[in-house]
Amino acid sequence: MNATRPCRIVVTGGAGFVGSNLALMFKRDRPETEVVAFDNLRRRGSELALERLRAGGVRFAHGDVRNPEDLEELGAFDLLLECSAEPSVHAGYGGSPAYVINTNLVGTVNCLEAARRHGADMVFLSTSRVYPIDPLRRLPLERGATRLVLPDGGGGPGWSAAGIATDFPMPGSRSIYGATKLASELMIEEYGAMYGLRAVINRCGVLTGPWQMGKVDQGVVVLWAARHLYGGTLSYSGFGGEGLQVRDMLHVADLYDLLRVQVAGMDRFKGRVFNVGGGPEVSVSLAELTALCAERTGRSIPIAASPETRAADIPWYVTDNADVTQATGWRPRRTPGAIMDELFGWLDANRRILEPILL
Repeated sequence: MNATRPCRIVVTGGAGFVGSNLALMFKRDRPETEVVAFDNLRRRGSELALERLRAGGVRFAHGDVRNPEDLEELGAFDLLLECSAEPSVHAGYGGSPAYVINTNLVGTVNCLEAARRHGADMVFLSTSRVYPIDPLRRLPLERGATRLVLPDGGGGPGWSAAGIATDFPMPGSRSIYGATKLASELMIEEYGAMYGLRAVINRCGVLTGPWQMGKVDQGVVVLWAARHLYGGTLSYSGFGGEGLQVRDMLHVADLYDLLRVQVAGMDRFKGRVFNVGGGPEVSVSLAELTALCAERTGRSIPIAASPETRAADIPWYVTDNADVTQATGWRPRRTPGAIMDELFGWLDANRRILEPILL
Protein backbone atom coordinates (compact mmCIF):
# COMPACT_ATOMS: atom_id res chain seq x y z
CA MET A 1 0.00 0.00 0.00
CA ASN A 2 1.44 3.33 -1.04
CA ALA A 3 1.09 5.69 1.92
CA THR A 4 1.20 8.81 -0.29
CA ARG A 5 -1.54 8.17 -2.85
CA PRO A 6 -5.32 7.80 -2.53
CA CYS A 7 -6.25 4.20 -1.90
CA ARG A 8 -8.98 1.95 -0.62
CA ILE A 9 -9.06 0.30 2.83
CA VAL A 10 -11.48 -2.48 3.80
CA VAL A 11 -12.04 -3.17 7.51
CA THR A 12 -13.68 -6.52 8.21
CA GLY A 13 -15.64 -6.54 11.44
CA GLY A 14 -15.96 -2.86 10.63
CA ALA A 15 -19.05 -2.23 12.77
CA GLY A 16 -17.50 -3.92 15.78
CA PHE A 17 -15.70 -2.09 18.54
CA VAL A 18 -12.16 -2.38 17.18
CA GLY A 19 -13.04 -2.29 13.50
CA SER A 20 -15.28 0.78 13.68
CA ASN A 21 -12.77 2.76 15.72
CA LEU A 22 -9.89 1.87 13.40
CA ALA A 23 -11.96 2.66 10.30
CA LEU A 24 -12.90 6.08 11.65
CA MET A 25 -9.35 6.90 12.72
CA PHE A 26 -7.87 5.95 9.33
CA LYS A 27 -10.52 8.03 7.57
CA ARG A 28 -9.91 10.96 9.90
CA ASP A 29 -6.18 10.98 9.18
CA ARG A 30 -6.42 10.02 5.48
CA PRO A 31 -9.51 11.86 4.21
CA GLU A 32 -8.57 11.17 0.59
CA THR A 33 -8.77 7.41 1.24
CA GLU A 34 -11.99 5.45 0.77
CA VAL A 35 -12.56 3.38 3.89
CA VAL A 36 -15.17 0.60 3.83
CA ALA A 37 -16.49 -1.04 7.00
CA PHE A 38 -17.65 -4.61 6.23
CA ASP A 39 -19.73 -6.37 8.91
CA ASN A 40 -22.57 -8.86 9.38
CA LEU A 41 -24.03 -6.89 12.35
CA ARG A 42 -24.46 -10.09 14.34
CA ARG A 43 -23.29 -8.76 17.69
CA ARG A 44 -25.81 -6.69 19.62
CA GLY A 45 -24.78 -3.04 19.69
CA SER A 46 -22.94 -3.14 16.36
CA GLU A 47 -25.89 -1.35 14.77
CA LEU A 48 -24.97 1.72 16.85
CA ALA A 49 -21.78 2.04 14.81
CA LEU A 50 -23.62 2.73 11.56
CA GLU A 51 -24.39 6.37 12.26
CA ARG A 52 -20.89 6.98 13.63
CA LEU A 53 -19.38 5.47 10.47
CA ARG A 54 -21.61 7.51 8.20
CA ALA A 55 -20.84 10.73 10.05
CA GLY A 56 -17.12 9.97 9.83
CA GLY A 57 -17.20 9.41 6.08
CA VAL A 58 -16.76 5.63 6.25
CA ARG A 59 -18.87 3.59 3.83
CA PHE A 60 -20.67 0.60 5.33
CA ALA A 61 -21.06 -2.67 3.42
CA HIS A 62 -23.23 -5.39 4.92
CA GLY A 63 -21.69 -8.82 4.46
CA ASP A 64 -20.14 -11.83 6.13
CA VAL A 65 -16.55 -13.07 5.92
CA ARG A 66 -17.93 -16.61 5.83
CA ASN A 67 -19.32 -15.85 2.35
CA PRO A 68 -16.59 -15.22 -0.25
CA GLU A 69 -19.22 -13.78 -2.58
CA ASP A 70 -19.83 -10.94 -0.13
CA LEU A 71 -16.13 -10.06 -0.18
CA GLU A 72 -16.06 -10.24 -4.00
CA GLU A 73 -18.80 -7.60 -4.16
CA LEU A 74 -16.47 -5.09 -2.47
CA GLY A 75 -14.27 -4.88 -5.54
CA ALA A 76 -10.57 -4.02 -5.46
CA PHE A 77 -8.82 -2.61 -2.38
CA ASP A 78 -5.27 -1.88 -1.26
CA LEU A 79 -5.31 -2.73 2.44
CA LEU A 80 -7.36 -5.16 4.51
CA LEU A 81 -7.62 -4.73 8.26
CA GLU A 82 -8.86 -8.14 9.37
CA CYS A 83 -10.77 -7.36 12.56
CA SER A 84 -13.65 -9.81 12.12
CA ALA A 85 -13.98 -12.51 14.76
CA GLU A 86 -16.15 -14.42 17.12
CA PRO A 87 -14.15 -12.92 20.01
CA SER A 88 -15.17 -15.09 22.97
CA VAL A 89 -12.59 -17.54 24.28
CA HIS A 90 -15.52 -19.57 25.65
CA ALA A 91 -17.09 -20.03 22.21
CA GLY A 92 -17.81 -23.67 21.50
CA TYR A 93 -17.71 -24.88 25.10
CA GLY A 94 -20.93 -26.77 25.72
CA GLY A 95 -22.11 -26.37 22.13
CA SER A 96 -21.13 -26.43 18.49
CA PRO A 97 -17.86 -24.74 17.49
CA ALA A 98 -19.14 -24.21 13.93
CA TYR A 99 -19.63 -20.44 14.08
CA VAL A 100 -16.28 -19.65 15.66
CA ILE A 101 -14.43 -21.95 13.22
CA ASN A 102 -16.27 -20.69 10.15
CA THR A 103 -15.85 -17.04 11.13
CA ASN A 104 -12.34 -17.03 12.58
CA LEU A 105 -10.62 -19.53 10.29
CA VAL A 106 -12.68 -19.96 7.12
CA GLY A 107 -13.41 -16.23 7.20
CA THR A 108 -9.70 -15.43 7.35
CA VAL A 109 -9.01 -17.72 4.40
CA ASN A 110 -11.73 -15.93 2.44
CA CYS A 111 -10.12 -12.60 3.35
CA LEU A 112 -6.71 -13.89 2.28
CA GLU A 113 -8.12 -14.92 -1.08
CA ALA A 114 -9.66 -11.49 -1.59
CA ALA A 115 -6.36 -9.81 -0.67
CA ARG A 116 -4.43 -12.14 -2.99
CA ARG A 117 -6.70 -11.40 -5.93
CA HIS A 118 -6.28 -7.66 -5.52
CA GLY A 119 -2.63 -7.59 -4.48
CA ALA A 120 -3.58 -5.97 -1.17
CA ASP A 121 -1.67 -5.80 2.11
CA MET A 122 -3.16 -7.18 5.33
CA VAL A 123 -2.99 -6.38 9.02
CA PHE A 124 -4.38 -9.30 11.03
CA LEU A 125 -5.59 -8.84 14.58
CA SER A 126 -4.80 -12.06 16.38
CA THR A 127 -4.98 -12.66 20.10
CA SER A 128 -2.97 -13.43 23.19
CA ARG A 129 -5.14 -16.54 23.50
CA VAL A 130 -2.98 -18.33 20.93
CA TYR A 131 -0.76 -19.18 23.93
CA PRO A 132 -1.73 -22.47 25.60
CA ILE A 133 -3.75 -22.48 28.79
CA ASP A 134 -1.92 -25.00 30.99
CA PRO A 135 1.58 -23.45 30.64
CA LEU A 136 0.09 -20.05 31.53
CA ARG A 137 -1.57 -21.60 34.58
CA ARG A 138 1.75 -23.13 35.62
CA LEU A 139 3.51 -19.78 35.96
CA PRO A 140 4.89 -19.48 39.54
CA LEU A 141 2.42 -16.84 40.64
CA GLU A 142 2.27 -15.57 44.19
CA ARG A 143 -0.60 -13.89 46.02
CA GLY A 144 -0.09 -10.16 46.45
CA ALA A 145 -2.29 -7.73 48.32
CA THR A 146 -4.52 -6.91 45.32
CA ARG A 147 -3.23 -9.15 42.51
CA LEU A 148 -1.31 -12.26 41.56
CA VAL A 149 2.37 -11.49 40.96
CA LEU A 150 5.44 -13.23 39.63
CA PRO A 151 8.32 -13.74 42.08
CA ASP A 152 11.01 -11.04 42.04
CA GLY A 153 13.55 -11.85 39.36
CA GLY A 154 11.49 -14.77 38.10
CA GLY A 155 11.61 -15.75 34.46
CA GLY A 156 11.60 -18.65 32.06
CA PRO A 157 11.09 -19.48 28.38
CA GLY A 158 8.98 -16.66 26.94
CA TRP A 159 7.99 -15.12 30.28
CA SER A 160 9.33 -12.60 32.78
CA ALA A 161 8.12 -9.68 34.86
CA ALA A 162 7.92 -7.79 31.52
CA GLY A 163 5.17 -10.18 30.39
CA ILE A 164 4.61 -12.94 27.86
CA ALA A 165 6.82 -12.85 24.76
CA THR A 166 6.28 -14.44 21.34
CA ASP A 167 8.73 -17.25 22.17
CA PHE A 168 6.47 -18.56 24.95
CA PRO A 169 6.17 -22.36 24.50
CA MET A 170 3.25 -23.24 22.24
CA PRO A 171 2.45 -26.94 22.90
CA GLY A 172 -0.91 -27.44 24.58
CA SER A 173 -4.61 -26.66 24.26
CA ARG A 174 -5.63 -23.02 23.84
CA SER A 175 -9.45 -23.20 23.25
CA ILE A 176 -11.22 -23.44 19.91
CA TYR A 177 -11.09 -19.65 19.69
CA GLY A 178 -7.33 -19.54 20.23
CA ALA A 179 -6.79 -22.44 17.83
CA THR A 180 -8.72 -20.71 15.04
CA LYS A 181 -6.64 -17.57 15.42
CA LEU A 182 -3.36 -19.50 15.48
CA ALA A 183 -4.44 -21.52 12.44
CA SER A 184 -5.25 -18.24 10.69
CA GLU A 185 -1.75 -16.99 11.49
CA LEU A 186 -0.30 -20.11 9.84
CA MET A 187 -2.42 -19.57 6.73
CA ILE A 188 -1.23 -15.96 6.52
CA GLU A 189 2.36 -17.16 6.69
CA GLU A 190 1.72 -19.59 3.83
CA TYR A 191 0.06 -16.91 1.68
CA GLY A 192 3.09 -14.74 2.25
CA ALA A 193 5.48 -17.50 1.22
CA MET A 194 3.44 -18.79 -1.73
CA TYR A 195 1.87 -15.62 -3.15
CA GLY A 196 4.01 -12.82 -1.78
CA LEU A 197 1.13 -11.40 0.26
CA ARG A 198 2.42 -8.73 2.63
CA ALA A 199 0.92 -9.05 6.09
CA VAL A 200 1.70 -8.27 9.70
CA ILE A 201 0.15 -10.10 12.67
CA ASN A 202 -0.58 -8.48 16.02
CA ARG A 203 -1.40 -10.73 18.98
CA CYS A 204 -3.48 -8.34 21.05
CA GLY A 205 -4.30 -8.58 24.72
CA VAL A 206 -7.37 -6.99 26.31
CA LEU A 207 -8.52 -4.15 24.05
CA THR A 208 -10.82 -1.48 25.38
CA GLY A 209 -12.18 1.98 24.72
CA PRO A 210 -15.45 3.77 23.92
CA TRP A 211 -18.12 1.94 21.93
CA GLN A 212 -17.15 -1.50 23.16
CA MET A 213 -20.27 -3.48 24.03
CA GLY A 214 -18.72 -5.33 26.94
CA LYS A 215 -19.76 -8.76 28.10
CA VAL A 216 -18.39 -11.15 30.71
CA ASP A 217 -16.44 -13.17 28.15
CA GLN A 218 -15.22 -10.25 26.03
CA GLY A 219 -14.99 -6.56 26.86
CA VAL A 220 -14.84 -6.97 30.62
CA VAL A 221 -13.34 -3.52 31.31
CA VAL A 222 -16.34 -1.72 29.81
CA LEU A 223 -18.74 -4.16 31.45
CA TRP A 224 -17.16 -3.50 34.86
CA ALA A 225 -17.44 0.26 34.42
CA ALA A 226 -21.01 0.08 33.10
CA ARG A 227 -22.25 -2.05 35.99
CA HIS A 228 -20.73 0.38 38.48
CA LEU A 229 -22.43 3.32 36.77
CA TYR A 230 -25.74 1.80 35.66
CA GLY A 231 -26.20 -0.91 38.28
CA GLY A 232 -26.37 -4.65 37.84
CA THR A 233 -24.40 -7.60 39.15
CA LEU A 234 -20.74 -8.54 38.90
CA SER A 235 -18.79 -11.58 40.00
CA TYR A 236 -15.18 -12.52 40.56
CA SER A 237 -15.06 -15.78 38.64
CA GLY A 238 -12.40 -18.45 39.05
CA PHE A 239 -9.15 -18.77 40.95
CA GLY A 240 -10.87 -18.66 44.33
CA GLY A 241 -13.25 -15.84 43.46
CA GLU A 242 -11.01 -13.12 44.91
CA GLY A 243 -10.53 -11.02 41.76
CA LEU A 244 -6.73 -11.29 41.83
CA GLN A 245 -6.28 -12.43 38.21
CA VAL A 246 -4.38 -9.91 36.07
CA ARG A 247 -4.65 -8.57 32.52
CA ASP A 248 -3.10 -5.63 30.73
CA MET A 249 -5.35 -3.17 28.90
CA LEU A 250 -4.72 -1.61 25.50
CA HIS A 251 -6.75 1.39 24.37
CA VAL A 252 -7.90 1.04 20.77
CA ALA A 253 -6.37 4.43 19.93
CA ASP A 254 -2.97 3.16 21.08
CA LEU A 255 -3.46 0.17 18.76
CA TYR A 256 -4.26 2.56 15.92
CA ASP A 257 -1.02 4.44 16.53
CA LEU A 258 0.87 1.17 15.97
CA LEU A 259 -1.10 0.22 12.84
CA ARG A 260 -0.27 3.55 11.22
CA VAL A 261 3.44 2.76 11.60
CA GLN A 262 3.04 -0.81 10.37
CA VAL A 263 0.97 0.10 7.32
CA ALA A 264 3.40 2.82 6.29
CA GLY A 265 6.36 0.45 6.73
CA MET A 266 4.89 -2.78 5.41
CA ASP A 267 8.09 -3.62 3.52
CA ARG A 268 9.90 -3.76 6.86
CA PHE A 269 7.19 -5.44 8.92
CA LYS A 270 5.70 -7.99 6.51
CA GLY A 271 5.88 -11.50 7.88
CA ARG A 272 6.37 -10.32 11.47
CA VAL A 273 4.33 -11.47 14.45
CA PHE A 274 4.12 -9.12 17.43
CA ASN A 275 2.67 -9.28 20.91
CA VAL A 276 0.79 -6.01 21.43
CA GLY A 277 -0.74 -4.88 24.70
CA GLY A 278 -0.62 -2.41 27.52
CA GLY A 279 2.30 -4.10 29.23
CA PRO A 280 2.98 -4.17 32.98
CA GLU A 281 2.34 -0.42 33.38
CA VAL A 282 -1.22 -0.73 32.06
CA SER A 283 -2.15 -3.96 33.85
CA VAL A 284 -4.84 -4.40 36.49
CA SER A 285 -6.43 -7.17 38.48
CA LEU A 286 -10.20 -7.38 38.69
CA ALA A 287 -9.98 -6.19 42.31
CA GLU A 288 -7.93 -3.19 41.19
CA LEU A 289 -10.38 -2.52 38.35
CA THR A 290 -13.17 -2.51 40.94
CA ALA A 291 -11.28 0.11 42.95
CA LEU A 292 -10.79 2.30 39.85
CA CYS A 293 -14.52 2.11 39.14
CA ALA A 294 -15.47 2.89 42.73
CA GLU A 295 -13.21 5.97 42.71
CA ARG A 296 -15.02 7.33 39.66
CA THR A 297 -18.56 6.63 40.79
CA GLY A 298 -18.13 7.38 44.48
CA ARG A 299 -19.82 4.15 45.44
CA SER A 300 -19.10 0.48 45.84
CA ILE A 301 -21.26 -2.34 44.56
CA PRO A 302 -21.29 -5.89 45.91
CA ILE A 303 -19.12 -8.30 43.92
CA ALA A 304 -20.15 -11.94 44.15
CA ALA A 305 -17.60 -14.73 44.33
CA SER A 306 -17.65 -17.69 41.93
CA PRO A 307 -14.55 -19.66 42.95
CA GLU A 308 -14.81 -22.32 40.25
CA THR A 309 -12.32 -21.82 37.41
CA ARG A 310 -13.71 -22.35 33.91
CA ALA A 311 -11.91 -24.42 31.30
CA ALA A 312 -10.37 -21.51 29.36
CA ASP A 313 -9.62 -19.15 32.26
CA ILE A 314 -6.05 -18.04 32.89
CA PRO A 315 -4.79 -16.27 36.05
CA TRP A 316 -2.24 -13.82 34.61
CA TYR A 317 -1.48 -12.41 31.21
CA VAL A 318 0.62 -9.30 30.64
CA THR A 319 2.10 -8.44 27.25
CA ASP A 320 5.84 -8.17 26.74
CA ASN A 321 6.02 -5.36 24.15
CA ALA A 322 9.82 -5.43 23.79
CA ASP A 323 9.83 -6.78 20.21
CA VAL A 324 7.22 -4.41 18.83
CA THR A 325 8.76 -1.41 20.58
CA GLN A 326 12.22 -2.25 19.27
CA ALA A 327 10.91 -2.77 15.73
CA THR A 328 8.61 0.26 15.50
CA GLY A 329 9.37 2.64 18.37
CA TRP A 330 5.74 2.28 19.47
CA ARG A 331 4.61 1.99 23.05
CA PRO A 332 1.17 2.46 24.62
CA ARG A 333 0.57 5.96 25.99
CA ARG A 334 -2.72 5.75 27.90
CA THR A 335 -2.69 4.80 31.58
CA PRO A 336 -5.36 2.75 33.39
CA GLY A 337 -6.65 5.91 35.06
CA ALA A 338 -6.93 7.81 31.80
CA ILE A 339 -8.67 4.84 30.14
CA MET A 340 -11.23 4.60 32.93
CA ASP A 341 -11.85 8.37 32.92
CA GLU A 342 -12.64 8.23 29.20
CA LEU A 343 -14.87 5.17 29.55
CA PHE A 344 -16.95 6.71 32.34
CA GLY A 345 -17.33 9.94 30.37
CA TRP A 346 -18.55 7.99 27.36
CA LEU A 347 -20.90 5.80 29.42
CA ASP A 348 -22.43 8.83 31.13
CA ALA A 349 -22.85 10.85 27.93
CA ASN A 350 -24.52 7.96 26.07
CA ARG A 351 -26.45 6.36 28.91
CA ARG A 352 -29.82 6.32 27.13
CA ILE A 353 -28.64 4.10 24.27
CA LEU A 354 -25.99 2.09 26.12
CA GLU A 355 -27.76 1.10 29.33
CA PRO A 356 -30.21 -1.33 27.66
CA ILE A 357 -27.28 -3.12 26.00
CA LEU A 358 -24.77 -3.17 28.84
CA LEU A 359 -27.13 -4.14 31.68
